[in-house]
Amino acid sequence: MTGTLLDIKDLLIEADIEGEWKPIVHRLSMTLDRGEIIGLIGESGAGKSTFGLSALGYTKPGCRIVSGSIMLNGMELVGKPDSGLRSIRGNKVAYVAQSAAASFNPAHTLFEQFAESPVQHGKMSAEEARASCVELFRQLHLPEPELIGNRYPHQVSGGQLQRAMTAMALGSSPDIIVFDEPTTALDVTTQIEVLGAIKEAVKAHQVAAIYISHDLAVVAQMADRIMVLRYGDLIEEGKASDLLSDPQEEYTRQLLNVRSERARKNQDREENIQLHIENISARYPGMTFNVLEDINIKVVRGRTVAIVGESGSGKSTLARVITGLLPPDRGSIKFNGDLLTAELKTRPVNALQSIQMIYQMADVAMNPRHRVKEIIGRPLEFYLGMKPEARDTRVFELLRQIELPEEFSERYPAQLSGGEKQRVCIARALAANPDLIICDEVTSALDQLVAEGILDLLLNLQKKLDVSYLFITHDIATVKAIADEIVVMHQGRVVEQGGKEAILSPPFAPYTELLLSSVPEMEPGWLDDLVSRRKKGEAPTADSIGT
Repeated sequence: MTGTLLDIKDLLIEADIEGEWKPIVHRLSMTLDRGEIIGLIGESGAGKSTFGLSALGYTKPGCRIVSGSIMLNGMELVGKPDSGLRSIRGNKVAYVAQSAAASFNPAHTLFEQFAESPVQHGKMSAEEARASCVELFRQLHLPEPELIGNRYPHQVSGGQLQRAMTAMALGSSPDIIVFDEPTTALDVTTQIEVLGAIKEAVKAHQVAAIYISHDLAVVAQMADRIMVLRYGDLIEEGKASDLLSDPQEEYTRQLLNVRSERARKNQDREENIQLHIENISARYPGMTFNVLEDINIKVVRGRTVAIVGESGSGKSTLARVITGLLPPDRGSIKFNGDLLTAELKTRPVNALQSIQMIYQMADVAMNPRHRVKEIIGRPLEFYLGMKPEARDTRVFELLRQIELPEEFSERYPAQLSGGEKQRVCIARALAANPDLIICDEVTSALDQLVAEGILDLLLNLQKKLDVSYLFITHDIATVKAIADEIVVMHQGRVVEQGGKEAILSPPFAPYTELLLSSVPEMEPGWLDDLVSRRKKGEAPTADSIGT
C-alpha cells in the first residue's frame, strides 16, 4: 500500500521568548509517503525537533502553532482538540525522544511502560504486549530479552534504555514514527544494530518515519530524502544521494565538511603523570561480578586520553570510580602524586575542585528550578569563594567562552536547546578551574557544527590552561579530533591502549576493528552493504569476537 500519510503545508510556529512571541518555524512544508524516511538535518536551534514534533500535532511548552495545515492520513491535526490528539499519539504517530533517561518513569519497569500504549489503545492484551515486548527487545539486541523488561530504568545502561524506547515506539505498530536523535547516546557498534533494526522495521511494515539528527552520516544511511534546516527555514531539500553528492547551498556544504577528519599532531610524552589508575576493579552494590576488572591507565598533564567502547563496557563506571562516586573493590588512584581516598565524602575540597565532570545527559544534570547564572555560579562560590559581583562577572565570561550571550544567564534549563544545555554544563565544569575534566559523551547531543566548536574550545583551553581531559566517547570521529591516547574497553576490561596513530592504524585488534568498521560513512547504501557483509562473515560482528 502506498500513498501520502503526512502532508504539512506552510506551518508557522512561534515561541514565547522573554515575553514576546517570535517565529521559530517559518512556514515549512513537508510530504511523507508510506514506507518513506525523511531526514531533518541542521544545527542546534534549527527547528528540527519543533518541526518534527508537529507530526504529532504537538508543540513544546512555550510554543504554539499559528497557522498552516498538518494532514495525517486525511485528518487535520491543527485545531484538533486534545482528546482527539491523545487517540493519535503513541497509536498512529509514535515518538522516540533524544534523552531516554529523562523520558522514562523511574517508578515503573520497562515492560510496564512498553505495554501502556498498545494496551490503552486497545491494540493488544497485556499478555500479547509482553510477547511483543520480548520480540522487539530481541530484534534490538537487548540482553536477556525475556527478563530485561522486568528491570527499572536505572537498572540498565543509557544505550539499553534508548533501545527500549525505540521498542516502545514500534510496539503499537504506528503509521509514522518520529525519531529525535535516537542513537546519540549509543556506541557505534550498538548504533549500527539499532539503525539496522529501525530501517528493517520501517520497510517491513511500510511505516513512514521522520528522522531528526545532526549526524549526516547516520541520516545518509536512514533517509530517502533530506531536508536541511537553519533558524527555522528550509535551506535545501532533495533525495539523500543527490544532496550528499552535490549539495547546492553553502550551509549544506559546511555540514558535510565538518565530517572530514581534522589532523592534530601527536607526540608521546610519559613524564608528568597527573592521573594514575592502578589495578582498579569495581562492582555495584548487590552485584556478584566485577563491572571493572584490573584497569590501569595513565593521564599526562595537558593531554587527552579517550576511553572508547560500546554501551556496558565500563566507561562511565570508571568515571564514577575516579570521582569517588563508586568506591573500588581493589586498586588505587593517584592524582598529582597523591593517593585519592576511595569515597567522595572523604576527599578534601581541593581534590574535588581539581577533578570536574561533564555528564552525558545534560537534560538531567541541571536543577530545572535554577537559572543559568546560579548553575554556573555555584562552583564559583563553593570552590573560589566569589562574592555576587565577581561571580556574575565570571559567569558572563564563561558564557562568552561557550558562545552563549550574557542574557542566557537569566534563563532556566527548560528554555535552552539540547546543545545549549550541554554548553552550560561545560561552563559549570570550567568554573572550578580544574586540573582534570572528565568528559562523558559531552558532544553526543550536539549537532556537528556546534560539536566542532566545543571541541575547538576544549583544545584551546587545554593549550592555555594545561588542563587534562579524560574523554569518554563512542564517536570515533571525536576521538580522531581530540585524543592523544586511546584506551579501548570491552566488558569491563582494557583490551588495547596506546597513542592515537598506533591504535587507529592497521593491523587492528579484533574489537577495535569492530568499532572502526561500525562508524557510519557518508555514502548511501553503506549500512545495507555492511549488514550484508556481516551476515556473510565478511565483516567483524560482536558475535565473531565472542561478546
